[in-house]
Parts: sequence; C-alpha cells; structure tokens
Amino acid sequence: MSSSGDQAFEYGFLVQINEEAELACALNEYLASRSYLAGFSPSQADQEAFELLNRAPAPQHVHALRWYRHIAALQQDLSPQSSSMKGKRTQPPWAAPAGTEVAQLRLYNSLTRTKETFVPQNGNRVLWYSCGPTVYDASHMGHARSYISFDILRRILKDYFKYDVLYCMNITDIDDKIIKRARQNYLLEQYKKKKPEASQIIQDVLSARGPFQQKLAETTDPDKRQMLERLDAAVAAVLGPLQAAVHSKEHPIHAEVLLESAKDLLADWLDNQFGSQVTENSIFSTLPKYWEGEYHADMAALNVLPPDVLTRVSEYVPEIVDFVKKIVSNGYGYESNGSVYFDTSKFDSSKQHSYGKLVPEAVGDQKALQEGEGDLSISAERLSEKHSPNDFALWKASKPGEPSWDSPWGKGRPGWHIECSAMAGSILGESMDIHGGGFDLRFPHHDNELAQSEAFFENDNWVRYFLHTGHLTIAGCKMSKSLKNFITIKDALANNSARQLRLAFLMHSWKDTLDYSANTMESAVQYEKFMNEFFLNVKDILRCPTDITGQFEKWEAAEMDLNKCFYERKSAVHEALCDNVDTRAAMEEMRALVSQSNTYIASRKSAKLQPNLMLLDSIAAYLTAMLKTFGAIEGAQPIGFPVGGTGQDIDLETTLMPYLKVLSDFRENVRRIAREQKVTELLQLCDVVRDDTLPDLGVRLEDHEGLPTVVKLVDKETLLKEREEKKRMEEEKRKKKEEATRKKQEQEMAKLAKMKIPACEMFLKEADKYSKFDETGFPTHDLEGKEISKGQAKKLRKLYEAQDKLHRDNLQMNQNGS
Repeated sequence: MSSSGDQAFEYGFLVQINEEAELACALNEYLASRSYLAGFSPSQADQEAFELLNRAPAPQHVHALRWYRHIAALQQDLSPQSSSMKGKRTQPPWAAPAGTEVAQLRLYNSLTRTKETFVPQNGNRVLWYSCGPTVYDASHMGHARSYISFDILRRILKDYFKYDVLYCMNITDIDDKIIKRARQNYLLEQYKKKKPEASQIIQDVLSARGPFQQKLAETTDPDKRQMLERLDAAVAAVLGPLQAAVHSKEHPIHAEVLLESAKDLLADWLDNQFGSQVTENSIFSTLPKYWEGEYHADMAALNVLPPDVLTRVSEYVPEIVDFVKKIVSNGYGYESNGSVYFDTSKFDSSKQHSYGKLVPEAVGDQKALQEGEGDLSISAERLSEKHSPNDFALWKASKPGEPSWDSPWGKGRPGWHIECSAMAGSILGESMDIHGGGFDLRFPHHDNELAQSEAFFENDNWVRYFLHTGHLTIAGCKMSKSLKNFITIKDALANNSARQLRLAFLMHSWKDTLDYSANTMESAVQYEKFMNEFFLNVKDILRCPTDITGQFEKWEAAEMDLNKCFYERKSAVHEALCDNVDTRAAMEEMRALVSQSNTYIASRKSAKLQPNLMLLDSIAAYLTAMLKTFGAIEGAQPIGFPVGGTGQDIDLETTLMPYLKVLSDFRENVRRIAREQKVTELLQLCDVVRDDTLPDLGVRLEDHEGLPTVVKLVDKETLLKEREEKKRMEEEKRKKKEEATRKKQEQEMAKLAKMKIPACEMFLKEADKYSKFDETGFPTHDLEGKEISKGQAKKLRKLYEAQDKLHRDNLQMNQNGS
C-alpha cells in the first residue's frame, strides 16, 4: 500500500487458497512481518487482495483484520458518493465563540466631572501622585478619609486590576500654618517658663481677648464663628471666678486653668507681638518632624501602605527654585519685591493653556485664593505686589520670624502650590496618570498646580485623571483642624479597630461625603461580625475528618444553585469595581454571597448532610482574597480574619485547634454521660467551661442538638462583649418574666375582687355616670337625668348579666370550698 505507487505485494500465493479461513490465516502470517499501513491510498495489489476476501478476517488474525479494515475505509473515502461530499478528509472549520462584552475600569475624573475609561499612558505602568499632610498637628479622621480611600484605590488597581503602580506622596513641612503654629508654641512655652502671677495672666488674657473678640465680631462663616464662640465662652467661664478669687484673696487661685483655656488666645496675641523675633530655624523644623512621625505611626495603625516615594518640601527647595526660574523664563511668572508670582492672565491667554480646569466657576474667588496663599501672606502690602488679584505666589520673600532659603530673588521660601508641582515633576516627569487629593483641594490648590506645571513643561496634560475623595463630616459638620472640630485617628482607634474603620469607608463611595457617626460605625461592626461568623463556620466545616477523595463530592441541585450564585456575585463584584471602584456595591454583593452560602449550610445541616467542602472553601477563599485586596485582612491565612491580632508570628488556629478539638470531644462525652446518668452538676460544669472559662481565652464553643460541638477561635474582646450582652439580655428576660407574673397576679386579684361584687351593686358605684337606678340596681337615667337609650341599655344589660354570673360562680366556689 502506498501514496505514490504500488509496493511489492506478492499476493499471488493467495489465489491458490480456496478455503476462506485458510486464506485469512495465510494473509495474516504474510502481513505480520511487513508494513502494511504506510500510505494514504490503496495500491493495485491491495485492491486485488482485498477482493479475494468475502468478509473481514476473524479477530485472531490481528494483522489481516487491521489491514482489511484500513483498505475498506480508504475505499469508502474514494467512492464517488464520498468524494462528492467531502473530497480529501480534512479537519472541519472551527468557529470562534461570540463571547460577551468585558467591563473596563472607569474612574470619575474631576477634569471632566464624569466617569472615564482608565487608559494608562505607558502600557500597564501607572504614575500616581497624592497630596500628603501638612504636618503641624495630630492627624484626624478627615485625613483618614483621604488616605484610607486612596489606599483602597491603590490596592485595587495594583492587586485586583494588576497595574504596575508607582505611588508618590509629599509631606508639606514648610507652610504658613506650620510657621505660625511653631512660633506660637515656642512663644507660649517661653511665656509659661516665666511663671507669671495670676494677676499678670488675667491682664494678658484680657489684652488678648480684645482683638480676639473683634475677630469674632467680623467672622461671618457660621462654623468658624461657632468655634470662636466656644473658645470665648470657655475663657469667660474661668476668667470671672479667677478675677474674683484674686480680688478677694479668700480662695485658692488656679491660674493654670485659665492659662489652658486661653492658650489659643494668648498664643495668637504673643505671636502678633513677638513673632517677628523668632529667628532660629530649628524651631520651624522640630514641629513638622514630630508630627510627621505621628502621621506615619497613625497610617501604620490604619494599615495604610507607605508610598513608594515620599518627598518633603524642605528637601526639595533647590528643585523648587529651579522650577520657579523655568516658569519665569517661559513667560508665566514675574518677580515683585523679592517674591515671585504666577501670571494667571498671561497663562490663560495662551492658546495651548487654560486656567481653572477643575473649578472654572471658582476663578476670581478671592476668599479661596487668600486661604490658598496662607495667613502670613495676605497682608495689604503682599496683595499689592500682584499684577492681578488672581495671581498666586510661587516664591515668597521671607519676613522676620520666618524660615528662609537663598534664591535668585533673595531670601525666601516656597509658595504652597509650587511644592507639589516641583516634587511630582522631579519624580514622575512631565505627565502623570493619576493625581489624588481631598475634595476641598480642587481650587485653588490643584488648579494652581496644573497651571504652573503646564507652564513649566509647556504642555496641556500634566495630569490625565484627577481623583478627589469626598469630605468626612461629624453629625453633618465638616471636620477641620482650623475649626477645632475633629476626632484624631488615635481617638477613633480607641473606639474601633482599623479594620472596622476601613470597612466603614469601603461601605461608602470614595468620592462622596461620609458622615462619621455611631450608626456608620455600628454598620461596619455588624458587617465584620457577619463575615467573621461565616469564615468561622466554614473553617469548622473544613475541619471535618475525611479522606482525600472524600473532599470531592457529587454536586446536586443545591450545589449547582450555590455555584451559580457564586459566579454571578463574582461578576457583579467585578462590574462594581470597574464602575469607578464602587466598593459599596462590591461589599453588598459579597454580603449577598455569604447570605446565600449560609442558607445552603443551614439546609444541609437540617437534613443531617455534609455541606460540599470544596465549594465552600472556594467561596470563603475568594471573599478572603477580596478583603485582603481591600486592605481589610492582613496575614497569609487562606480563609478569614487573623486570630490573635496583627503581628502574630504563628498561626494560632493551626497550632491550637487540635488541642481544642480534643477538649471539645472530651467535654461532649462528659455531657453525654451526664445526661444519661442525670448528673446535673457535671452538665453545669460543662456550661461553665463554655460560658465563662473559654471566652476568657478567646475560644467559643457552640453546642447544637444532634450535631458535634463547633469550636471557634474568636477575638477575646469580642467574646467578652458577647458574654456581657448575653447576661444583659438574660437579665432583661428575667425582669420581663417577673413583670408578666406580677401583672398576671394583679389581674387575678382584680378578677377575684370583681367576683365578690353583686350585680345589683356594680352600677351603684358609678355615680359619676348615672343618676337613677331601678330596684335591681340597674341604671335608668344618665348623669344629666336623661333616660338611658334602648341601645345603651342593651349593652349595660349584657354587662349586668355577666357580672351576675361571675358573682354567682364566686358564691358557688366559696360554698364548695367550705
């Protein structure tokens, strides 16, 4: 057989054989030592030999049978009918699946005020800059709103969407607020060191209160005015009694209380008098260095990832000077009295530039512009240096009492807005993918950043996507350091864990206002508890003894339904994260997945059936992975929240559970024997172990009728709270039971008292309703003397007859009793 010609096939000897069985045997022996499947078309010899056989050889003639089948198949393919249908046999055509539309990540871009498809400029690389803190005081929950939110966004872009993110953040350690606070702190400390007499403190506070009250009278902002009124009231509350004490000399004088209450007034007054005399530069660096350290500690406590690159203004002054020089040389800046200002009109008139990209409607808002310039830079003299009120400082000539650095324009310091532009430009270059910051930084800070950076690089795309986090409020009021209306991060962490705070943020949109309240945090606590209980239940189920093949169980309708829910919820989570990283919707989808899983587990347990281990393992592992991506879970454990808190070097669950299981099984056997033998004391001791002993060690036992005891490792504080709550509920239940018993007794006593009254007397006691009665004591006229109507009489008759029966029953009871 050959594809190109006949091979030597000596079939002539076969013609001499007449018996079909002998013929097949001879052919098989002949083919056993030859290759007979070498080609793709039969030779003439193959065809002639094939025709000698009337049917296929018997199975024991392996080679002859194989050859016969092969030739038969080839002849069928070469038949006219086969050739007309297929021709030469080939693979059939393959059709690609239609597929479905894949969701793409879209982010709300403040530059367009709409959601835009996210497209990095350079492949998978994402260059990201975020405005960091101005370090002059403790970090508060308003800061946490921004930094936790950006940490969540960063983690999701990096770990979920797999972008290669370079995250850069600044520390502002040169700023009007820092300079002023550093001087005030220094001057107030010096004042205290002098240990002034109470009379002197009173005199100085009165001197400081005058300009303070004038400032209060001129303040129109309601929130700021309320803050100033609180400060003034606090001073007044202490000042009056102290003045009286000094005057009478009869009571102990506590001047320190006044000094503490009036420290803000005094510090401002001292700064106005002596601030220009503070010249030691170390005074201005000590304060921000301390608060930067506190900020980093707070971020670590909140599980916020450190930036890939951290820049400090004090370390970038030479780069800032060069940045300002380039802007001036490009024609967008000018020097005036040692300061350098950005020419907004010149920039905005350029064809390739536009000023106020983020909030164009705010351009010209002098209040906002002056706040951006800083308290030390808005004197009439400074404002008169500008070509236009809309221009802003790139470089500020230093006044006495301010730190300074050398520059081509003389001694000075950087403006606020230029800091971020120079530092971000040094690290990320002429264009970045993402710039982030708080909502209140849009104008003037970020609009000024954009203008001066694009003036430096002579481009129109310094930032591609601008992300702004929403405000954080307390009972509807904005949290602010300047308003002294804030909760520090340390205070917040004293009430709730870092995970609970993060869950609260995850349960709200990152770009909308979040109200920090007891209700908000309670929702986060309940979500954590809900998820944790699911993880603990799944881990208990997975600990059930089974061989390796027993892990793989047949899927019935319940498993198919749960898996369908699993797929749908995963898809919904993905779509939510693609939709402007909507963690609120994602968290709700995860909650729904847990609810469905809990229903499945309950149904299997009620049927005394083992839930599917692999399916539940997959669901729990997915939820854990998502919470890790969100930064809500630390550690390498595959399922659930870590046990024993963060920083544990050992896996407590893996280490302790075998011992706890032994204890649980032993206790279960003791309970079984105690029930059989009716030894209540042993049962009570087993309850003590469950309810009192083990919770103190962070262990929860859950007894279920007819099922093995469930063992869970839970945070000790959580268990102690649960125990207290259980005791409180039991006490309430006891009190309700006692109250119900008391009411029942009172009702019975009232009923007995009523039974003793004859029917003829019952209405006579109601002289305030009726004026006349018949001989049986039944009322005939109302209080006004009008005759009782037939309808009313009918109702009263029913009451009369019921009382008569009740009284007769009582008499009968008494007779029977006697």
